[in-house]
Amino acid sequence: MITDLIRKYNVPGPRYTSYPTVPYWEDKGFSGDAWKNQVVQTFTASNSEGEISLYIHLPYCNTACHYCGCNMKYTQNHKVEVPYIETVLKEWQLYLNLLPSKPIISEIHLGGGTPTFFSPENLKWMLSEILETAEVSENHQFSFEASPHSTTREHLQTLFQLGFRRLSLGVQDFDPKVQEVINRVQSPELVSGVVKMAREVGYTSINFDLIYGLPLQTADSISRTFDEVRSMRPDRIAYYSYAHVPWIKGIMRRFTEEDLPKGEAKRELYELGKATLEKDGYVEIGMDHFALPEDELYTAVQNKSLHRNFMGYTTTSTKLMIGLGVSSISDSWGAFAQNEKQIRDYQKRVEAGELPVFRGHMLDEEDLVIRQHILNLMCRFETTWLDESMQTESWYTGLEMLEEMQVDGLIEIEPYKLTVTEAGKPFIRNICMAFDARLRRNQPQTRIFSSTI
Repeated sequence: MITDLIRKYNVPGPRYTSYPTVPYWEDKGFSGDAWKNQVVQTFTASNSEGEISLYIHLPYCNTACHYCGCNMKYTQNHKVEVPYIETVLKEWQLYLNLLPSKPIISEIHLGGGTPTFFSPENLKWMLSEILETAEVSENHQFSFEASPHSTTREHLQTLFQLGFRRLSLGVQDFDPKVQEVINRVQSPELVSGVVKMAREVGYTSINFDLIYGLPLQTADSISRTFDEVRSMRPDRIAYYSYAHVPWIKGIMRRFTEEDLPKGEAKRELYELGKATLEKDGYVEIGMDHFALPEDELYTAVQNKSLHRNFMGYTTTSTKLMIGLGVSSISDSWGAFAQNEKQIRDYQKRVEAGELPVFRGHMLDEEDLVIRQHILNLMCRFETTWLDESMQTESWYTGLEMLEEMQVDGLIEIEPYKLTVTEAGKPFIRNICMAFDARLRRNQPQTRIFSSTI
């Protein structure tokens, strides 16, 4: 049965870290001034307590990983650190100049690239400058992504002293052959050493990023990877489907689709990993994420406060998320804005005293309704629309398109409520696609998304 469903529903589709998805943003009504107004309005009205989230993109990496779809810059020249941080701090000041009062930061996430490419001293300088201009929420959640190769005890201690308690390590796979072909060679001993140091320093939540569907992966290699993971027992695991998009990221052409497990074989890798994790005491959280019952991510699911944004699943939710750094995306709930994608362009705009946004999208009423429904489905596997404010013509059009999924046992529909069944969870992206009004009206002529399975 699952094999037939995979054949049926394995089509290109978005991951829905936002709605509308980036390829369907419209420039209509968007401008730098419009974005500034959105920031001020959201901070003042929707965020009455002044709490915001920050995402800071640190794009540099010492080596180039051949599976990576992130906006990164490969270099071994660490002289780039100081000029880049200076620009980030100037960009932050531009936002501070807009806000009517001192912001309260409830969430910071450092992403990349490789944040630990930057020295502990420079990270401390950047973050201290930001934190000195804001208040910090009592229940703040600060996290950062790291490479086991570049993360030192000094990195861990420095960030811990600044309030960071969550660490996400890019593990991906422990099989030597897979590591070699994706250019991400790191031993279990190396990763285990970083985990041990983080625990000793006091980090309370450690996440491993793992990927299924990588070149040369097999059921045996995945099993061996999870044997190593089991011995380290991270608090969270993100078990992602590899998104092969060589038409966007040319580095992925280092291997071909013939090297990749596909369709049923790829899904079997996920099911094997999921079964292993559940046997080891992890609970499935949203899409592709797992957590131990004592982790806050699990608690957020239980009390229905789990949130999803461009940083992934999170336990905190603010109406205003400011993205700092090259290519970062900001979110005011009613609008999105993305920074320049090239470092030189980003720095030039900031030096000129401009917010470095180069594109964005103003959400209309239909967007806002669909966005909330998709967020509900991605975080809670259910949504309701008894309130008229959650009803639109396009929502009902999407419901009509789900008749076949209902017959297949993937969803249950009752008056004003849709629930994703256990069998339907692997197909959550397909379910959300039914409600994606912009995708439905303008099917892409070329492939822009990875496969859903």
